[in-house]
Amino acid sequence: MRRTTSRVLRGVALVSVLAVGSAACGSSDGDSEQKAVSAGDLQTALDKGGDITVWAWEPTLKTVAADFQKKYPKVKVNLVGERSGDKHYTALSNAISAGKGVPDVAQVEYFAVGQYSLTKGLTDLSKFGADKLSAKYTPGPWNAVSDGSKVWGLPMDSGPMALFYNKQVFDKYKIAVPTTWDEYLDAARKLHKADPKAYIANDTGDAGFTTSMLWQAGSRPYKVDGTKVGINFDDAGAKKFETVWQTLINEKLLAPVTGWTDDWYKGLGDGTIATLATGAWMPANFVTGVPGASGQWRAAAMPQWAKGEKASAENGGSSLTVPALAKNKELAYAFVEYANSGDGVASRVSEGAFPATKAELESPAFQSKKFDYFGGQEANKIFAESAANVASDWKYLPFQPYANSIFNDTVGKAYVSSTTLAQGLKAWQDASVKYGNEQGFTIEK
Repeated sequence: MRRTTSRVLRGVALVSVLAVGSAACGSSDGDSEQKAVSAGDLQTALDKGGDITVWAWEPTLKTVAADFQKKYPKVKVNLVGERSGDKHYTALSNAISAGKGVPDVAQVEYFAVGQYSLTKGLTDLSKFGADKLSAKYTPGPWNAVSDGSKVWGLPMDSGPMALFYNKQVFDKYKIAVPTTWDEYLDAARKLHKADPKAYIANDTGDAGFTTSMLWQAGSRPYKVDGTKVGINFDDAGAKKFETVWQTLINEKLLAPVTGWTDDWYKGLGDGTIATLATGAWMPANFVTGVPGASGQWRAAAMPQWAKGEKASAENGGSSLTVPALAKNKELAYAFVEYANSGDGVASRVSEGAFPATKAELESPAFQSKKFDYFGGQEANKIFAESAANVASDWKYLPFQPYANSIFNDTVGKAYVSSTTLAQGLKAWQDASVKYGNEQGFTIEK
């Protein structure tokens, strides 16, 4: 399935609704938020039944909803799945602001969870016992949905990164699969010299990709403690990324092609884009979007910033949350737990979703799956190892959707002008600090 993180959120409604000054508008529970809800309480609610509305675009939830209703016939799940990306968040924010029309369950990508939780738009699921489920999930996704003892959603999927490469192209030009980013740079030069029409990768600037690469390089630009925020792209990890990627830009070794466009699919199909560093959710997109290249591509572990390391990062992924204004929270949580922790996980994985749960990632059946598209490769072994190697201390800004929306106006200039990546990141930092101050955050120096 296609990840939507790269779709920037430019809606004024989203930004204004989620300003710190309006942080109290999302909750109607008061002290009831702290009242524990037992498994017996949930079962009583399921036996009684009722309707819940779920706003989510993830396609495998159709099967989950049908199975859930079979198991609990008195519950009706109204799945609203036509929105994704900016339209989804704008609609959710508008509903929260208006105090009506809020769904019982909402899909929220990991980078946006903090924005909704800080403004009291989400229910703390620890009162349902969700905090006891932490050991079931890999570190990256769980860290994204939790804050201390509070749990704002349950991880639905994950995007541990891997390097997808066109084996046919690499074999043709006798290029070894890179294990470090320095080797990747050498491979880029060798490929483009052999065929000036071929590039190691495409990149015109993408916020989600850049933050994932910084994450893997050990950069931690964001510090978040409630409304206290630190933003600093001047660290050793950021410099590692800047050095390699600036060289790729300077030497014109990246295809000037934007992801998810017709030209991008064409490049993946004809060998002129030879690698793709992205999340483990990508295989299904190869199958549907680049069917003619079946058998040519393979998956490999992410190149490392220092030889011998095993660092990885997440790229994409979503949670299911229960908004603070949900009308039927018991049924909503029961559905979320069923979909993301219970029987729904297996059915979703069988339909191609990439799990965030350790049991599925570590299972022999999952890891031994052969991907026909990748020449019979057991690629899930690579993806599962990547998931285990994701550092759990990454933080997103509580206004990350806005920050992502100004990426092309700051860092993006490095791809089309004399602006360097270092200058672009500094501009991104300054613009994000300015916005944070305007919204009432305390920006730490």
